[in-house]
Amino acid sequence: MVADCGANCARWLLCLANFIFICVSTGVLIVGTWLAADKASFINLTLNITTSKYSPASPFVSEDAEKILKEFVEPAVIEQAAYILIAAGAFILVISFLGYCGAIKESRVLLTAYGIFLIIIFALQVALILLCTLYKSQADHHSKGFLKSTLSKYYTTGDNKDAVTLSWDLIMAQMSCCGVDGYEDFRTARLFVEKSSAEGLGRQVPESCCILTGDPLLSKPVDPSCIISPTQSNSYLSTGCYDKFSFMVTDNLNLVIGVVVVVAATQLLAIIFAFCLCRAVGQERDYHYKY
Repeated sequence: MVADCGANCARWLLCLANFIFICVSTGVLIVGTWLAADKASFINLTLNITTSKYSPASPFVSEDAEKILKEFVEPAVIEQAAYILIAAGAFILVISFLGYCGAIKESRVLLTAYGIFLIIIFALQVALILLCTLYKSQADHHSKGFLKSTLSKYYTTGDNKDAVTLSWDLIMAQMSCCGVDGYEDFRTARLFVEKSSAEGLGRQVPESCCILTGDPLLSKPVDPSCIISPTQSNSYLSTGCYDKFSFMVTDNLNLVIGVVVVVAATQLLAIIFAFCLCRAVGQERDYHYKY
């Protein structure tokens, strides 16, 4: 065990931080695996816990909240969420395991691997920020293209919505916007057009593009005719979500910079602690080897 006070502080800070991440990522991984293996039991358990009259949570769940919950536990949504949770949980678990075991066992190999992983992640983040800054127009173009492809390929309406559709509905309802650049994006949304034609209502936009009343998650338009005849007075048909998000980032630039600085500082501290502890362990072993 290293005798240096600073190295010991770094060691226990790394142990504590990575142990927390191990616990969180393990929980995420377990939930993701459960969803992927048996989503039916998860759906039943979630609905029973929250909507059963015998459940302790039932007094706090309104009818509106129950409708929202049932949408988010649709099998298609659960299946897509499961793989995202498994990937995120496994990635964080591996890196946290290296940091925790390297610190607790004072293993120079594990600490070095942990530090290198963090350096790679940090470098990728810096490269991404620089590329987005230097090539902003190209980044905007590719970002818009990707977002529009999610609308054109996956966005739908009616029952059995998937995670992409629910995510877009949530974004549009909360941000008061419509599509990536406006309502015309839905004309190229294949599934949306097909379902709208089958409805026979002449639907032009989803409910989440309209000015809503009550809880935004319920997507109840103030004007029911909005989905058929959207106008500037009853919808956000000309307000694209991409531009709206860009304005929000600009308006809250100080907060965004603050978050980026905190995340970067935390990663840098973890890298410094890992390599300082690694160096202290090496010096301690060299000392014992000589004397």
